[in-house]
Amino acid sequence: MTENVSGAAVRAIRVGEDTGQRVDLIRWLLHNLVCAGGSLGLAWLGPVVPLSAPVRGVGLILAAAVLPLATVLVPMLGLRKVPRRERKMAWQLVFPVIAGVALGVFGHAAGDHTALADRGEWVDAVVVSKDDSGTNHCDLRTTDGRAISPSLSEGDGCRDAVWKGDELRVRYDPEGVAGPTEDRSRDSYGGMLMALFLVAVVMGTWGSVRQSAWDRQYGGR
Repeated sequence: MTENVSGAAVRAIRVGEDTGQRVDLIRWLLHNLVCAGGSLGLAWLGPVVPLSAPVRGVGLILAAAVLPLATVLVPMLGLRKVPRRERKMAWQLVFPVIAGVALGVFGHAAGDHTALADRGEWVDAVVVSKDDSGTNHCDLRTTDGRAISPSLSEGDGCRDAVWKGDELRVRYDPEGVAGPTEDRSRDSYGGMLMALFLVAVVMGTWGSVRQSAWDRQYGGR
């Protein structure tokens, strides 16, 4: 009789542990989906909608800094049973931070690409001035006198050989949000963004589940 009771207790403990592991998996999967999806979505939507400059700035900070850090800080702060001086971070959580920052940066570039594809216009432009003190930037206006904003970056056509007074054929955003470009076949970011998203979600979930398991193990000592 005692053996039957002991066996039932062991099985109950195991069932409870399995249930806790499944709950942790679902909870951390949702957490990392929100963080990675938020980083990509906020960065991409800024130029596509388009949002006002202050809102875009806040969105980019959330996308490239706050949400990636949340993938580490939330599971770390969720440790309740481990003394603060003994807490450590699962190595897997390094990856969602790096991937989250990249999602913010490249998501914004992909949003620029989409915005230009949707509402961009091809015009003949004149280089009004050029800043070559670091990375090249050219201020442009159309041949009929309209200013083009923002400036043309080095990667999009403001090359070393371009100078004030030169004429360029560029695609620009009439809303003044997405940067202009000479490139007629801009790179697609779809594959890269999908890979970064998967890395952030998979590694973030794995690391967070390990943190929770460690917390339970420490509490059971």
